[in-house]
Amino acid sequence: MAIRGREAAVSASNGPGRFAGWLEAGADPSKASIARVYDYWLGGHHNLVVDRELGERMATLDPRIPASCRANRAFLRRAVRMLAGQGVRQFLDLGSGIPTAGNVHQIAAEVEPSARVVYVDRDPVAVAEGRKILEGNDRAAVIQADVREPGRILTAPETDRLIDFSAPVALLFVAVLHFVLDSDDPHGIVARFQEAAVPGSYLVISHVASDAARKLTSAVQDAYTSRGADGQARTRWEIARLFGEWAIVDPGLVYAPAWRPDSPEDVPANLERFWFLAGAAIKCAPGRT
Repeated sequence: MAIRGREAAVSASNGPGRFAGWLEAGADPSKASIARVYDYWLGGHHNLVVDRELGERMATLDPRIPASCRANRAFLRRAVRMLAGQGVRQFLDLGSGIPTAGNVHQIAAEVEPSARVVYVDRDPVAVAEGRKILEGNDRAAVIQADVREPGRILTAPETDRLIDFSAPVALLFVAVLHFVLDSDDPHGIVARFQEAAVPGSYLVISHVASDAARKLTSAVQDAYTSRGADGQARTRWEIARLFGEWAIVDPGLVYAPAWRPDSPEDVPANLERFWFLAGAAIKCAPGRT
């Protein structure tokens, strides 16, 4: 659908009240938001003209980007389902984005109704829409914060109420760390959250990989930067380092569609075209691997 045609549909579905609410929440209609571009690629309606224009521009660089984002979202759901099945009952979703079908609290609750979730995002639309969805839900909450503020997130009232760090917790960094530049010390940020977790906790990461198409990745980074949204793809080795000393579980660090697919038919050819490397790691007790 062309941008202008899609805008008419979006405006009709959102209505002026919702748009006004986004402005009140702090959304800047002149600046693209990563969360809203991602929502656009997923087929959502929580986005603005500037977001759709950036999304379309990036899709001209590689038309498989939207499909890659959908594959990444499917990875998140499979990872949450797996972790809940392993007995994890609490999830800290960092850079959670705008709510869409199959959110973490919904997927986890399918396995364990007592699961608790704290969502964290800096985008005002993501936070406003998330709080609407979670009204009346005492097992989930949304914090407006940047992942580069681990101290603020770990001590937030919502985190204190819902996350017990004396029990295993899932730390979800899905499609967010490539927006943390090296100058912001992504390893140190992840490590700060890891330090708060006990053995049996899991770290889940998906990240845009630069290995397969460096020139294309560079062009996409330039597209983001031109709209004021810094991004940094990393190599497989650099992404693997983000897990620190935690033990990466099977099948390792792989392209998102290949991480524990529901069926072999779900794994497409040319996996390197799917941008995101994904994996999960567990914190083992001292002396164990």
